[in-house]
Amino acid sequence: MRAKALQCVVTFQTTTEAMAFEEAAKENGFSGRIIPLPRAIAAGCGLAWREAPKGRASIEKLLSEHQLGYDRIYELVI
Repeated sequence: MRAKALQCVVTFQTTTEAMAFEEAAKENGFSGRIIPLPRAIAAGCGLAWREAPKGRASIEKLLSEHQLGYDRIYELVI
């Protein structure tokens, strides 16, 4: 089992938003990945993006520059 660590988690209202973010993130060299929505969070769709916490500013910039839809950004231990 993987040790739990602090992560930056982006949630989405729809699967389409999650897929659009994943595509933009991969094109821009992000190292995170799509994960099932953690139980500690409630959101519109069952997918989230997980990234190291140091990447939060980059995530916010990507969301803004590409006008990508999302629900919230969390920092939590998963």
